[in-house]
Amino acid sequence: MKKEYKEFNKPYRKKDQDNLIYGVRAVIEAIRADREINRIQIQKGMNKDLFMELKEALKGKDFQLQFVPVEKLNAVCEGNHQGVVAYVSPITYGEIEPFVEELLEKGEKPFILVLDRITDVRNFGGIARTAECQGVHAILIPSKGSALVTPDAIKTSAGALNRLKVCKTNDLKNSLFYLQQSGLRLISCTEKTKIPLYEVNLRGAVAVILGSEEDGITSDLLNMSDIKARIPMKGEISSLNVGVAAGMIMYEKTRQELYG
Repeated sequence: MKKEYKEFNKPYRKKDQDNLIYGVRAVIEAIRADREINRIQIQKGMNKDLFMELKEALKGKDFQLQFVPVEKLNAVCEGNHQGVVAYVSPITYGEIEPFVEELLEKGEKPFILVLDRITDVRNFGGIARTAECQGVHAILIPSKGSALVTPDAIKTSAGALNRLKVCKTNDLKNSLFYLQQSGLRLISCTEKTKIPLYEVNLRGAVAVILGSEEDGITSDLLNMSDIKARIPMKGEISSLNVGVAAGMIMYEKTRQELYG
């Protein structure tokens, strides 16, 4: 096991420059080249002419944009950033629809993990590590309002995010409807039900939905779910860490399929 993950345990700098592109021209060229960009930070009060040039390049794109003080850019960038820094994804994201279609054509039963607005990269990385161990085919996340794949997330996942398919969608509800129409059962893990997890059939093609650390699963996704499952608890704290909950529901699926 140690040998398998050795290549992913190399130390790296906290302010890793490898995933940064900075300077107006460099960022514009990255946008035009369709590089996988997680987010773009733009200095508040940036030079007007430079901002207009960047704005033109961003037309029709759907990147996460953050307007931040210059001090924040100075803290992450060692060079002349000109008021703009882009964070490049270390992986290439996929699209869930063609990927699931490909799995079905091969006769496989897709196991998709859906993360609804989970924002902590350490939770994301830990969930991905468990997902890879438990046979998940892909993780599906919304394009905005969610943790994305960063060097920190990859490190926390012990490299699993380099092996596991990660798909982004601009409309999570529509993507889940597609999965449902393709024969996958939508199973929401939530405290807003009385049905215990061990009574729910997790075998076969499923999309398991887990909600944000603060608000859980959005009501629209809960309403379209085929079934809701609750993890039984005896203590007084009303909810589990989402990474722990994810591990429990993934293991329960494995247990049912291996041991009945």
